[in-house]
Amino acid sequence: MDKLPAHEIVYRRIRDMVLFGELAPGQAVTIQGLVEALETGITPVREAIRRLTAEGALEFKGNRRVSVPELTVAHLAELGFARLAIEPHLAQIAASRMQVIDIEVLEQIDAQVNAAIRQGDVRAYLEQNYLFHTTLYAHSGADILGAMVQGLWLRVGPSLRIVCGRYGTQNLPDKHAEAILALRDGRAADVATAIRDDIVQGQEQIAQALAEAVAPH
Repeated sequence: MDKLPAHEIVYRRIRDMVLFGELAPGQAVTIQGLVEALETGITPVREAIRRLTAEGALEFKGNRRVSVPELTVAHLAELGFARLAIEPHLAQIAASRMQVIDIEVLEQIDAQVNAAIRQGDVRAYLEQNYLFHTTLYAHSGADILGAMVQGLWLRVGPSLRIVCGRYGTQNLPDKHAEAILALRDGRAADVATAIRDDIVQGQEQIAQALAEAVAPH
């Protein structure tokens, strides 16, 4: 990060705030508030907001305020359709290219995912879970699809944080062990299936959380 330009560092920091739920869906923030929180200048913050707005991770509310879009059931369905079309495909391609050392790296990341679940550490879970998926997909070499996936995760990440807050970390979707076993056995199609099941479980939990949020009490 230290070797990156200042505007890229600010972009990634705000992106992570969205991705890992530090900024909640519907939460309004100001440009000045981000400047103060990140202890940076207004120009890189504006540029980061412009990029994240173009990516759909943020939306303008007027009067220099921006917020994380609130996920609707319809939007969740669109995201699920796109993720299920792309991510298992990337996983299957990656499975045919990965070496033993690459699989061992994934195992180490998954160990951190499991540790976060045991400890109830929501932020660590979200970070390590994201790292597991993006590390796996990176081995596909499909840069365009990989960038699309990161955009989809920016849309769904904040709502996954809500799931963690509502239900805790103990029952979170995790088909990583199945994916790793299939990777070790050279079963690329089964790697794709494990990732597909992982996505479906996560989508179902987010849908349930959204339904409970709007249900009358």
